[in-house]
Amino acid sequence: MTPQELWNEYKKSHPVTEDEPDAWAFGAEPDLLADLVVRGIKTATASAYDEHLYYKEPLGKVGEKSIVLDSHGNAICIIETTRIRVVPFKEVSAAHAYLEGEGDRSLIYWRQVHEELFTKWLADIGITFTPDSQVVLEEFQVIYKPSEV
Repeated sequence: MTPQELWNEYKKSHPVTEDEPDAWAFGAEPDLLADLVVRGIKTATASAYDEHLYYKEPLGKVGEKSIVLDSHGNAICIIETTRIRVVPFKEVSAAHAYLEGEGDRSLIYWRQVHEELFTKWLADIGITFTPDSQVVLEEFQVIYKPSEV
């Protein structure tokens, strides 16, 4: 299903005034992470704040809707942002790591995986990752998924 098809289906049963939201896939393992979202296990994500600055991408906003895609560009579900915070990497909490729903859901696992990802992604744009690097923490909820997912 395309993002437009999913949005049109959503609009049939929900009063909507906004335009079709952005559609995106998670940067690492998009299929696995989209599946965790649909199953209600993953209710949060994190991104490197410096990437937002470099690419001139605005941070999300509470109440903003997004269409989650798989690795083939298929629309999987619609989520709505419920909370956004920017904190240093070293201050990400165990509670946030658990909400991300990945691996064993521990802070140790989260830090290991995200330090590797952020180090690589920031190096690609000429920025050095440190434990003081700012991280955008976003929490969300699934507000719609098609019946065939």
